[in-house]
Amino acid sequence: MTAGRIIDALQCGHFNRDSFLALRAGGYSAVTPTLGFWEDTMGSLEALGRWRDMERDNADLIRIARSSADILAAEREGKVAIVLGYQNSNLFGGRIRFVELFAELGIRVVQLTYNNQNELASSCYEAEDNGLARFGREVVREMNRVGMLVDLSHVGDRSSREAIEHSEAPVAITHANAHSLYPHKRNKSDETIRALAARGGVIGCVAYRNITPDAACATVDGWAGMVARTVDIAGVNHVGIGTDISHNHTPRDYDWMRRGQWTRGVDYGAGSPDRPGAVPKPEWLKSPDALRDVGPALRRVGFSGEETAKILRGNWLRLYARVFDRA
Repeated sequence: MTAGRIIDALQCGHFNRDSFLALRAGGYSAVTPTLGFWEDTMGSLEALGRWRDMERDNADLIRIARSSADILAAEREGKVAIVLGYQNSNLFGGRIRFVELFAELGIRVVQLTYNNQNELASSCYEAEDNGLARFGREVVREMNRVGMLVDLSHVGDRSSREAIEHSEAPVAITHANAHSLYPHKRNKSDETIRALAARGGVIGCVAYRNITPDAACATVDGWAGMVARTVDIAGVNHVGIGTDISHNHTPRDYDWMRRGQWTRGVDYGAGSPDRPGAVPKPEWLKSPDALRDVGPALRRVGFSGEETAKILRGNWLRLYARVFDRA
């Protein structure tokens, strides 16, 4: 039975057994955790090893998914499928051959850049977006070849559009909102969202307070209304969920996410001097299991049962099948 099942294309933090129990209670079919932000190849492998240990220790609750069939199998088994991903391409260490190696290890989603420009493309926070680099073009095509989803969530607008155009497979914005609904550098222009949709991609709507309208943080119906306005831009076949909610984060984690090892200065990430640290979770999403309230809210704002199922799960599952299963 898949009615009401949910795929969340991006969460982060320190997952544990309580996290997995909350995900199962919330009706999750699959979730993509963040295995790394700034980590190099060795650090990225270490994170992958920890997730393999967690899968063994929680085999009754989770299953690492490498294909759409694995997600469906996890559903039948009453487990949550874990789609492994990173929010930066540092794991490849500047080596094109490492894309294939990480794919063989089970990695299925990689964001081209995090908050800084790198060898592949420009970040949304750079003053100038120079577009997809030569190496970035090579990595995008190699990710296509090995069945790895290209994520553009923190990527600059020009770089995002060039990646969409260059990719032979649909790509994703796993966790961002529309800039026209909430102006912020992290959010995406309507032009980019429409280009993504035209090539078969999906955008995951965020519930992270720094880049989400206040009304969408206050109530689940407000958030469903934001989703409806995103559907007006992209179409109902190209919008999903990518909450960007965190598990067990500490101030040290936020410091690593924003500053990494690249600066001694202050960096607020998606925050600001007025919102310098961790922001409160949305009022309606204090824990991951509360995401089960989204389905009824989508119905209340006017979506049919079929359209609601697409937003909750179906659009991501279709995209995963097109990307993961082509390798």
